[in-house]
Amino acid sequence: MVAGSREPGAGVEMYKSFYGLKERPYGKTPDPRFLYLSKQHEEALARLSYAVEEREIAVLTGEIGSGKTTLSRALMDRVEKDVIVLIVNPRLTPNQLLRELARRMELEPPRYRSDLVEAISDKIYALHEEGRGLVLVVDEAQLIPGKPTFEELRLLSNFQLDTENLISILLIGQPELRQRLKHPAYAALRQRVGMWYHLGNLDPADTRAYILHRFKVAGGKGSPLSDEALGLVHQLTGGVPRLINNLCTNALLSGFGKEERPVSASTLREAAKEMAP
Repeated sequence: MVAGSREPGAGVEMYKSFYGLKERPYGKTPDPRFLYLSKQHEEALARLSYAVEEREIAVLTGEIGSGKTTLSRALMDRVEKDVIVLIVNPRLTPNQLLRELARRMELEPPRYRSDLVEAISDKIYALHEEGRGLVLVVDEAQLIPGKPTFEELRLLSNFQLDTENLISILLIGQPELRQRLKHPAYAALRQRVGMWYHLGNLDPADTRAYILHRFKVAGGKGSPLSDEALGLVHQLTGGVPRLINNLCTNALLSGFGKEERPVSASTLREAAKEMAP
């Protein structure tokens, strides 16, 4: 299975022109325009959307490179009126979490904890009066340092009225997040979670469709790879989207050097060998 990827460098613009592309089709950034909705990604997005609408806690897990972050960005693009707070480095104490939340809500964090909680509470209820809610998205949530911060997240979910919740909390992370939350110490938080979902890797058919989808979004026509090469990608990457992107980027660069269009299976294998650690 392939692992790393070389940096395309100055050759990117040239290979884009050679393949008739307007932009890089297999970039590493979580651009929601390139999201390929496999059946499981579509279901995950629907469940996350429901959790936001119902103001619930949701947990989304997946292996490294499975597309969790891209999926979360697509969800955020769909949220129209609510205030979204995204935390990408959750190595925070409870107090740091509250202060970060306050800052992202454009509040000047008070010095004392009681005042800080009150300021956040007032803001959340003010948003409700405007017909808006708060969506707190915690990426890489498996890095949350310990139970106290998880407990603070649970306490945030207490912002509610008799008939509705006022805050959605989305915890997104690697599989160890789910394993941590299985511990008896987190029973109270688990009971608050309204949605659990795990993203697996793409199967062979979805791997093929994923490659073609991203190529088309980037302005390409047809397939960047030969039919045989398309069939090999899943075998070489295990269907991990990030590895697919790395392999396809390197294969296109190699194919450009050979003036291959589409890229052959032999060139794809060569690109995979160059990426091996």
